Amino acid sequence: MAETLLEKACTPCRGGIPPLARAEAERYLGQVQDWELLDDARRIRRTHRFKNFREALAFVQAAGELAEAEGHHPEVCFGWGYATISLQTKKIQGLHENDFILAAKLDRLAGAGASPRADRDSSPSA
Repeated sequence: MAETLLEKACTPCRGGIPPLARAEAERYLGQVQDWELLDDARRIRRTHRFKNFREALAFVQAAGELAEAEGHHPEVCFGWGYATISLQTKKIQGLHENDFILAAKLDRLAGAGASPRADRDSSPSA
């Protein structure tokens, strides 16, 4: 049986490999909920929703700890009731399996505190 993204760990990416092709990225995208493919299939993004600033901050802090443990670091923007996570492997200027592994783990981390939908249009203001 194939390993799920949640069962995998991010591996160091040293560059020199091609980013995932669009078809590969779309296949991985089917394994993570509510993430969107952006920048000609070179980046993924999701906005998690929370009840208040404190929950968003707690998620961002936990996401930072997870990113450190995995050795793979997202771009994060957050405010009252939301946290937007953007993933791309900088060394290859595109997507790698690591981006989807971290996305799956971030989704699990968000758990019941995040809305099941992603806000793809804009970040809310306080």
